[in-house]
Amino acid sequence: MSWEALFPFTARINAAQHLEIGGCDASDIAEQFGTPLYIYDETTLREQAGRAINAFRSRWENVTVLYATKAYFAPFIARLDRELGLGLDVTSEAEMVIAQRAGFDSNTIYVHGNNKTPAEVCAALNNRITHFVIDNLDEISNLQLLTSNFQPPTPKLQLLLRLSPNIDAHTHRYMTTGVADSKFGLGIQNGMAEEAAREILARAQAGANFELVGLHFHIGSQVFDTDALRDALYAVLDVAAEWQHRFGFQLRELNIGGGWGVAYNEAQTALDIETFAENTVRALREGLRARGLNESLRLVVEPGRGLVARAGVALYRVGAVKNIPGVRNYIAVDGGMGDNIRPALYGARYQAFLSNRMNDAASQEYAIVGRYCEQGDILIERAQLPEARVGDLLAIPIAGAYQLPMASNYNLIPRPAVVLVQEGRARLVRRRETVQDMLACDLDD
Repeated sequence: MSWEALFPFTARINAAQHLEIGGCDASDIAEQFGTPLYIYDETTLREQAGRAINAFRSRWENVTVLYATKAYFAPFIARLDRELGLGLDVTSEAEMVIAQRAGFDSNTIYVHGNNKTPAEVCAALNNRITHFVIDNLDEISNLQLLTSNFQPPTPKLQLLLRLSPNIDAHTHRYMTTGVADSKFGLGIQNGMAEEAAREILARAQAGANFELVGLHFHIGSQVFDTDALRDALYAVLDVAAEWQHRFGFQLRELNIGGGWGVAYNEAQTALDIETFAENTVRALREGLRARGLNESLRLVVEPGRGLVARAGVALYRVGAVKNIPGVRNYIAVDGGMGDNIRPALYGARYQAFLSNRMNDAASQEYAIVGRYCEQGDILIERAQLPEARVGDLLAIPIAGAYQLPMASNYNLIPRPAVVLVQEGRARLVRRRETVQDMLACDLDD
């Protein structure tokens, strides 16, 4: 894999040997907006979304592609997603507010979460959102209680059960969500899923303002094991067939989740969306037919990382270079675990480039470290780079997902600014935090 495959589609090296994204020189962007900085490429966002939509809609008539907002969500992302025809997978009230302000049709929003608070449920009902993914037994009675006297009366809610098929996605244990010992979902083998289905059906028959329309599964994030995904699909279809026979359940929606893997460095290979869609739809069609299930159901997919990761580049300024004889060399940058916790949390492995000297040959190995007061604040353990100097700009690609959403103010350091680039224009879409922003919620005694 070449370096270009890690960067946004518009990335190139210009005449000054600088990294250029969306027609904008990264050095000029850093000069204008400061660092650390996250650059998002609008062309890549549009193209990745279009590829996912076309890959599935060309193969299955009734498809809804949801953007998984947990990957990264902001007003500019919301507006693009709505324009491109995506729906949303949301978890919090703030995500619903952004969706509502961007003009999303409430029927294209699905509410997730393993512990939906009453305030979040009421926010969804106020926004006339009808799709809820049920994650535990307590949620069913809570939902009926909150909807029973809600004013104005809500439309009938469309419920999906999140099943845990007990299949290992073979990813990091913190990103494996479909095994028996998981905080997410209702187990198939232990009977929890069937108990939930029977309770929803019984409450609906007794007058509750909801109905069970579908099933959902999600076995993990950063998943490359397509065999595990297929096995999970068949396990869930087995459940649907059994419930159809035993108590008349009709599968009208099937949500196969997301979490499909992307390449973070040149040694990895991204999951190809066309191949994955082809294999998934073929397996789905064969599985439905073999079990006598509804072949006109709505297929729902939830890519997040796969749509946004490649569109983002993290840009840092080198503040110090420390050479420890006989040990190793360090490059300290002005960001770190405060804006990218993934290396410390998941052992994520990135690749770095000096964006102001893209054509210089790599000559040394460095550990890329952040400015935070933790020994574990290491972005990259072993980075092959040209000889680094104070003031260099360091770019880390595949930075669009699960970095800013998990950013913190550790050491009371402001979170980065975000810039959107397109056709030679760099537009600030999130200003850099200030000290006043960070202290706004504190009450002075």
